[in-house]
Amino acid sequence: MIKPWNEWDLDALVAHTRLVGFDLDNTLANSKLPMKPQMVSRFSELTRRIPVAVITGGRYSLVVSQILDVLQDRAILENLHLMPTSGTRYLRWNGHEWSCVFSHDLDADQRARAAASLERHAREQGLWFEHVWGERIEDRGSQITFSVFGQQAPLEAKQAFDPTGELKERLARAVADDLPDLKVHAGGYTSVDVAGRGIDKAFAIRELAACTGIQVADIVFVGDRMTPGGNDYPAAEAGAMGVAVSCPADTIRFVDGLLERLPEWHPEQPPRQA
Repeated sequence: MIKPWNEWDLDALVAHTRLVGFDLDNTLANSKLPMKPQMVSRFSELTRRIPVAVITGGRYSLVVSQILDVLQDRAILENLHLMPTSGTRYLRWNGHEWSCVFSHDLDADQRARAAASLERHAREQGLWFEHVWGERIEDRGSQITFSVFGQQAPLEAKQAFDPTGELKERLARAVADDLPDLKVHAGGYTSVDVAGRGIDKAFAIRELAACTGIQVADIVFVGDRMTPGGNDYPAAEAGAMGVAVSCPADTIRFVDGLLERLPEWHPEQPPRQA
């Protein structure tokens, strides 16, 4: 089930929620930028109330710069689950550092074929622009990502590029024909991702449930692309409770509602953990 953030009955939602998951870009933070202080304080506090996951198409270094580098000291890292590159990697805090629970990397041949196909079809379809911001094709190990305007493009340019998603979908279809052994899908506003077959946020949610022992139906997932075809939609298709937001400001309001209802943690009590 998917509902906008302000249409959920939060009392009923909190009653059987055991983990809250979030998309990153345009959900917790603006694209490629750190969480703002208002989000940092709420996100940090939420980790003291309930297990929290971040599932993003971005690579781990972005999770570090956008979330970990700005978290407050009071955040409980043991309650945080990190799943970058669409859940192809899973990291947990072991008390000293972030350790990798699993990683589903593509092999060298798969990565090379994916990059070559993305470039060829982008050029053929007029999507290989002369001026871009940053890297155009990024090798994330477990995922190859093509960004039309580059990885560091401003949000305004990305949002204005392809509002219907038609151009990204056309590129994704062409690349998919070249790579029958891999999964190709339109990702963010201007990106197309290539990963192993069956890898999306539905896969991530199911893996998270298996690793934590929490039922998928008891997981809330918050994202800004919760409509069919959006890269957050598979999380709800997997059975998680989908919360649709349009920007980090919506997420702040939703988290405020959770914090009003989730019991506070006290130092003499262990935090709720997955």
